Amino acid sequence: MTFEEYAELARLLAERRGAGAQSIAAAERRRDLHAAADFLDGRLTAQGRRLDLLGRAIGEPPAAAPAAEPGTAPAGPSTSVGDPPAVVAPDPDPAPDPDPDPGPTAGAAAVPARPVGEACDGAASAGVPGVSQRDPVVELELARRYADEADRHGQQAELLARRPMLLPAWSPVARAAAVYLASAGAGVVLMFAMVLASGLGALGAGPLYAWMCAGLPAGSLISGWLVLGRWGRAPLDEAGAARHPVLGVVVCFLLVPLAYCGYLLLLRIVR
Repeated sequence: MTFEEYAELARLLAERRGAGAQSIAAAERRRDLHAAADFLDGRLTAQGRRLDLLGRAIGEPPAAAPAAEPGTAPAGPSTSVGDPPAVVAPDPDPAPDPDPDPGPTAGAAAVPARPVGEACDGAASAGVPGVSQRDPVVELELARRYADEADRHGQQAELLARRPMLLPAWSPVARAAAVYLASAGAGVVLMFAMVLASGLGALGAGPLYAWMCAGLPAGSLISGWLVLGRWGRAPLDEAGAARHPVLGVVVCFLLVPLAYCGYLLLLRIVR
């Protein structure tokens, strides 16, 4: 064996070792990309379920899944650790890319329209001439940022969904007291209207006292109860609204008679 033959064999051995190291690095990169894509896919699936739960809590139907683009095949299962990366044959007559330099904004716009695992499928065709693709690492990073932003908005929506529509910054006791006071105030207004009707002879003293001691307080209590049940309950609160019926009975059945007694006392003072 001559020295030239020995040098040629050594060169071929070095090339084969380099190709083997490159294939191992490509397989590890593909494995890492698929692991990151699977993790992000599970995270987005859980996020979608949580958003559907929030939508049902506020009465919105779940959003329909976006239709697949024509000619787009569904993403297959992830390649196992020991499998070599698939080789994609180049297109004999590739179509020219209308936007050869998409930039960061084009990749961000393309993230929601494609499955997460599709970004990893392009890793196998890296370096193949005639194949136009985006960097899967950049695509996964953009998808992760969108998922983080969606998590922040979802947490804010969940916090809002755990607060009632009526006086959300108030405590349950203060909210119930305000509602029962407003209902009793409406009953006091009706009571004064009945007092005027009684003074004109349209209503007798017996019905006036019956409405003042029982009818109007009961109506005020029922109206406050219904208002708290409708607007005092958080959408995600499964236990129901805190109505505090004892507080309602005390407020409604004391305020209306006390208002009438105060009216009579004021008349005595004026006269």
